Amino acid sequence: MSLRKDSEIDSIQGNEGTQIKQYFHPHNTLNGINYSLAQFTLEPGKKSKLHRIRSSETYYVLQGKGKISVDENTYDIEKNDSVYVPPNSKQFIANSGKDDLRFLCIVEPAWKADDETLLE
Repeated sequence: MSLRKDSEIDSIQGNEGTQIKQYFHPHNTLNGINYSLAQFTLEPGKKSKLHRIRSSETYYVLQGKGKISVDENTYDIEKNDSVYVPPNSKQFIANSGKDDLRFLCIVEPAWKADDETLLE
């Protein structure tokens, strides 16, 4: 079993313009998981950089409103919405609301820097 307390996890600046709290990843979990789980925060008016990742991603919106662009299609998202993004999709998320946009992201297989390409 692994327990990760939010209050004990430092935020880091993500390559794509977000604040990230990495909850679970194979490198910090005892039971050998194959995915990663992180919480991302985007301030109002901000957006992540256009990027592509070799893994699939599933997003779950915790707070706020935004837009997600996946392979030339853009969708409105808000609290309690979830989005599956297939591997190798061009994507970004933008905060279109007045509050922080917070969301969870599950990457499977787990996120690796070498698997991500910034496209801008």
